[in-house]
Amino acid sequence: MHDFVGIGLGPFNLGLACLTEPIGELDGVFLESKPDFEWHAGMFLQGAHLQTPFLSDLVTLADPTSPYSFLNYLKSAGRLYSFYIRENFYPLRTEYNDYCRWAAGRLSSIRFGRTVTTVTYDEADGVYAVHTEGGETFRARHLVLGTGTPPYVPECCAGLDGDLIHNSRYLKAKEGLQAKESITVVGSGQSAAEIYHDLLSEIDTHHYRLNWVTRSPRFFPLEYTKLTLEMTSPEYVDYFHALPEDTRYRLETEQKGLFKGIDAELINQIFDLLYQKNLQGPVPTRLMTNTALHSARYEPGPGHEPGGTYTLSLRQEQQRRDFSLATEGLVLATGYRYATPDFLAPVADRIRLDGHGRFDVARNYSIDTTGRGIFLQNGAVHTHSITSPDLGMGPYRNAYIIGELLGRAHYPVEKAIAFQEFAAPEGPTP
Repeated sequence: MHDFVGIGLGPFNLGLACLTEPIGELDGVFLESKPDFEWHAGMFLQGAHLQTPFLSDLVTLADPTSPYSFLNYLKSAGRLYSFYIRENFYPLRTEYNDYCRWAAGRLSSIRFGRTVTTVTYDEADGVYAVHTEGGETFRARHLVLGTGTPPYVPECCAGLDGDLIHNSRYLKAKEGLQAKESITVVGSGQSAAEIYHDLLSEIDTHHYRLNWVTRSPRFFPLEYTKLTLEMTSPEYVDYFHALPEDTRYRLETEQKGLFKGIDAELINQIFDLLYQKNLQGPVPTRLMTNTALHSARYEPGPGHEPGGTYTLSLRQEQQRRDFSLATEGLVLATGYRYATPDFLAPVADRIRLDGHGRFDVARNYSIDTTGRGIFLQNGAVHTHSITSPDLGMGPYRNAYIIGELLGRAHYPVEKAIAFQEFAAPEGPTP
């Protein structure tokens, strides 16, 4: 019997494992299907870095004294002074992944290679039973879901033949892509920009035609001003969570640029690279905004061998003009979307859903009918706004969940940190 079982091991549940490791009153176990920790390995492009500073590590914003901090990792690796001299707050993506692997290797509660198949509920004992592919069963009074957001493939591309890739597999497929005569990147966020810049930088070597298609009206930079960053705060979570459901869903769409935009520096680097390459003559590349992908078909090469062609049916949304684009290579930089894990089906009657059929996530991050049995990591932009996927808010959420598990606060949870006010004042103002 455990106090809780964490299912899935991304940065958020790994942070929970780090923060609960020294708490003797809590006995938890974390189950991960992969053989080791891995976080977006397909996008470890050279020089790619996090969009949040190193203080948004697994633990620091909940417990700055934790031995699992990023700074302690740097010290252990002999790179603390180098990082200090570098004078850049943003860890490299490969560096952050290595840090997470370092932390995971020092924890006793993690079980790799455990694929969860079903979760059932024992009414008599009041506990959840988590069953794995290997026949093991873990019992606990609480669950913490950290299965993350799987790659999203647009419906019009689902089931297409050929060798199209999602950006999550970019590096593994890069060599094959660059052997093609043409490559098209579809998407509007950071991953699309990183892949386009990477392919553009080597276009002279491999001589392919390169397209970047996005339905966004422009290449939006990630909004990272300091007053906007105050929206990743306890006060904003309180404010957003209390809004009517329809308002929250409208804001979910409107606020995508606050956490899905492109680094302004990268946008400028792309322009500078285009300028530099165009000095030698026109570069075989096209950047198309306001352009939505409506359908796609694949025609295999001679003898049904690899090397076929995708024909994309596109629409310029502002002009309402349809056109098509042929490409041999297709990269879908279409991001990730939360999907309800199939293993929850046996306990579906214990889970709250909102009017849109998604988890009705309570302010304390629970989704079950008791309000403190099943907790959710990430997957709650519709209830907790941009704080849901934000790495810096992970330790805050974990401190909150730990308080719910213990019935009291263990790590101090901030109530207010913002200078600005999000809600209208209650009563007369002076």
